[in-house]
Amino acid sequence: MVSLTERTRQSWLPLIVLGVGMSMIIIDATIVNVAVPTIMDELKLAATDVEWVNSIYSLSFAALLIPLSRMGDARGRRRTFVIGLIVFLAASMLAAAATSGALLIGARVLQGVGASMVVPMTLAIINALYTGPRRTIAFAVWGSIIGGMAALGPLLGGWVVTDFGWRWAFWVNLPIGLLVLLGTVKVPESKDPGAGGSDVPGVLLSVLGTSALVFGLIEGQRYGWFTPTGDPGSAWPFDGLSPIPFALGLAACSLVAFVLVERARARAGRPVVLDLSLFAIPSFRYGGAAAMIITLGEFGLILVLPLFLQTAIGFSAFTTGLIIASLAAGTFLAGGIVPKLPLAPRLIVRLGLTLEAAAAIAIGLAVSPSLGPWTLVPWLVTYGVGVGFASAQLPNVMLAEVPAHQSGVASGLQSTIRQLGAAIGIAVLGSVLVTGLGSAMAERLPHEPALARTVRESGGAAIPGIRNPAQHDAAVAAAADATRRVTVVTGIVLFAGVGATLLLPDTGGRRREEE
Repeated sequence: MVSLTERTRQSWLPLIVLGVGMSMIIIDATIVNVAVPTIMDELKLAATDVEWVNSIYSLSFAALLIPLSRMGDARGRRRTFVIGLIVFLAASMLAAAATSGALLIGARVLQGVGASMVVPMTLAIINALYTGPRRTIAFAVWGSIIGGMAALGPLLGGWVVTDFGWRWAFWVNLPIGLLVLLGTVKVPESKDPGAGGSDVPGVLLSVLGTSALVFGLIEGQRYGWFTPTGDPGSAWPFDGLSPIPFALGLAACSLVAFVLVERARARAGRPVVLDLSLFAIPSFRYGGAAAMIITLGEFGLILVLPLFLQTAIGFSAFTTGLIIASLAAGTFLAGGIVPKLPLAPRLIVRLGLTLEAAAAIAIGLAVSPSLGPWTLVPWLVTYGVGVGFASAQLPNVMLAEVPAHQSGVASGLQSTIRQLGAAIGIAVLGSVLVTGLGSAMAERLPHEPALARTVRESGGAAIPGIRNPAQHDAAVAAAADATRRVTVVTGIVLFAGVGATLLLPDTGGRRREEE
C-alpha cells in the first residue's frame, strides 16, 4: 500500500535524502581500494587479508539483496532504509577503529549488510513515489549517482587517505550519514501488505547460491579456475584442485533448488522471498539482461584503466583519479540532459549503450605506451554520458510495469543482477587482461619467462619495480596491448547490450497502476 499526498509527490527533498545516502554507499565501495597500501602497512596485513577487505563487502552486499529487499516490502521501505543506514554507520565506526585485519574484515561484512538494505530501498521508494516527468528526472538523478560516484571514489579516496589517513575513509561517513538520518523524516513510508509471512528455505537458498556464485566469480583469478594458483588455506582438503569449481557447483545447485522451491511455494499459495512472476514482465526480463551486460562492460574500464595509468604509464594516484573523474563528469552531465530528451526511455538506454560501446573502442585505440595525461579525457566524458543515459533510464524501463507493491523485491533483484554483472565483468575481463599480459610479455621477452610470469600474475602491478630499461619498456608495451584488448572487448560486449535493448517494449516511462 502506498499512501502519498500530492504535496509529497511534488517534493524533491526525498530524492535528495535518498541520493546522498546512496552516494555514501557507492563511494565507500571504491574509496577503500585507494587506502589498501596504507592499511597493509599500519595493520601489518598479508595480501590475502587485504583482498578479503575488498571482496567480503561485495560478497555480503550481493548475498542479502533479495531477502532484505523483500523485508523492505513487508516491513516498510523507509524503515528498512533507516535500519540499513544505522547498520552501515555503526560498521563504519568499527572499521575506522579497527586494530587488526579480522576486525576490519568483520566491519566490512556489516557494511555490506547495511548497504544491501539501503541501495535497493532508494530505487523502490523512487519507483513508488514519483510519476510522469518527475519519474524521468528522479531516475536520471539515481543513474547519475550510480555511475558518477563510482568514478569519483578513487579521486576522493586519494585525497582523504593522503591528507587525513585511511581511517577517515570510514569516519567521513558519520556526519554525512547522520544528516541523511535526519532527512528521512521527509521520506514517506510505503509497503506491501501482502508481503507478510516467512520463507526460510527461500532465504537460505538465495543467500547460499548468490554468495557462492559471487565468490567463485570474484576469486577465480586468485585461486585458479580449476588448478590451484593461490593458497586456499590449510583447511582446504584437496591439494590439486581449486575451491572455485566447488563454489560454482554449489551456486548452481542452490540457485536451481531456489527456483524450484519458490515455484512450489507460489503454487501452494505460501509466502515466497522472490516472486518469479516478475520475469514474466517483458520490460523487467529483457531489462535485466541489458543491466547485466551494462555492468559487465562498465567494470572493464574501471578495472584496467587505473591500473594501467599508474603502474605502466607512471601517473600518480591523484592524477589517475582526475582522469577517471572525467567519466563522472560525463555521467552528471547526462543526468541534466536526460529529462530534456524527447525520446522514450528504451531509446535513451539504447543511445547510452551505443555511446559507451563506441567510447570504449575509441579508448582502446588511443591506449599506447606514450599515452598523455589528458588523451583519454574526451572519450571518458563520452563514455560517462553513455553511462548516465543507460543507467538512468534502464531502471525506469525495468520497473515501469512492475506493480508498486513489489517495488522493493524488484529493486533488490535489479541490484542483484547488477552485482552479478559486475562480478562476471571482473572475472571475464580480468582473465582477458591477465591472458593478454602473458601472451604480450612472452612475445616481447621470450627469454625471460620468470619476469613474464611475474608481470602476468600481478596484473601489471609489478611493472614499476622492473629496473632494466629494455625490460621495463617491453612490459609497458605489453600492458598497453592487454589494456587495449580489454577495452575493445568491453566495447563489443556493450554493443551486444545494444542488441538486448531491441527486445525492450515501449513502456513510455509509465508504471502500471495498482488495481
